[in-house]
Amino acid sequence: MNFDLTEEQDQLRDAVRALGRRYGHAYFVEKARSGGHTTELWAEAGRLGYLGVNIPTEYGGGGGGITELAIVCEELAAAGCPLLLLVVSPAIAATVIDRHGTTEQRKRFLPGLADGSQKIVFAITEPEAGSNFHRLGTVARRDGDDWVISGRKCYISGVDEAQHVLVVARTEDSATGKLKPALFVVPTDAAGLTSSRLDMEIVSPENQFLLYLDDVRVPADALVGESLDAGLPALFAGLNPERITVAAMGAGTGRYAIERASGYTATRKVWGGRTIGSHQGVSHPLAHAAVQVELARLMIYKAATLYDAGRDLEAGVAGNMAKYAAGEAAALAVDTAVQVHGGAGMTTEYGVATLLGAVRAGRIAPVSREMILNFVAQHVLGQDKSY
Repeated sequence: MNFDLTEEQDQLRDAVRALGRRYGHAYFVEKARSGGHTTELWAEAGRLGYLGVNIPTEYGGGGGGITELAIVCEELAAAGCPLLLLVVSPAIAATVIDRHGTTEQRKRFLPGLADGSQKIVFAITEPEAGSNFHRLGTVARRDGDDWVISGRKCYISGVDEAQHVLVVARTEDSATGKLKPALFVVPTDAAGLTSSRLDMEIVSPENQFLLYLDDVRVPADALVGESLDAGLPALFAGLNPERITVAAMGAGTGRYAIERASGYTATRKVWGGRTIGSHQGVSHPLAHAAVQVELARLMIYKAATLYDAGRDLEAGVAGNMAKYAAGEAAALAVDTAVQVHGGAGMTTEYGVATLLGAVRAGRIAPVSREMILNFVAQHVLGQDKSY
């Protein structure tokens, strides 16, 4: 059992940390407040190879795994720049296409995903069905050689920044007549595809959208994989990387908040010339939050290691646990950081309250803490399915 990163992983961590700190949380917030995007940071991260660390070298990537991508997600978040599109584009879309796409799809999309010039976002959630793919209302039907897709999606991240969206729809199995999931790579400028931005109480330069597909026509090669049989495995291929990288982003955010708070409490003096951090009522909550973040990190890298070893079932359990732990730890860390700052904690200047909305959302999306507890109860504790 080895808890140390490899030399290459250490170098990656240090390099990404340095990049993130050159931009910092003030840059992230300024982009969010102005309605901009983190275009410069994304482009530089792509140019340096950090966005494609998990993509095979033959397609311009680093040839690493989800462990390396988790390091990138965590370190940028620890610098105050939690980039959600790292989860959506390199983690979900690149993994799905690499593992289940056709040779032509891998050649077409992976190089751009690796260098950051291409972004592919992910559309599964629907207003009525949530993330329950068994009840998805978005349907794709054959029309000659084409596919025609109709439906609605919600909470789709980054549609305004992406060239394509990976749409989860249901298709009719000609052999059984039953509907089965399938994934399609759809251009965001396709006729019949429209979107409207959702107003969110989250300070982020990455926006959320409602997506409308009104008889969107795409060619046969938009279907991910060689046949409809690729749909279900392709869908599940993206879920473990999603859980792990979201968790890594949460852990990084928790680290950022604790670092900000610790720096403040170690220098702020109010009573008798003593620092406020010398009081246990201040230091103990911070120490408790630090413990929770570190425990979450251990589970994140266990899950990533299992995933990269091809142990998907075990990685599924660990990934869900990591996502749960990191969501709770990040929310605790940011809330504690705000509290120890006192009134200053609620100002933009001190750079912690700006993360309250994001870490609260991290306990809900991309899978809620309650659904994770359902999963653990059923698959780890052997309880009957509760839903």
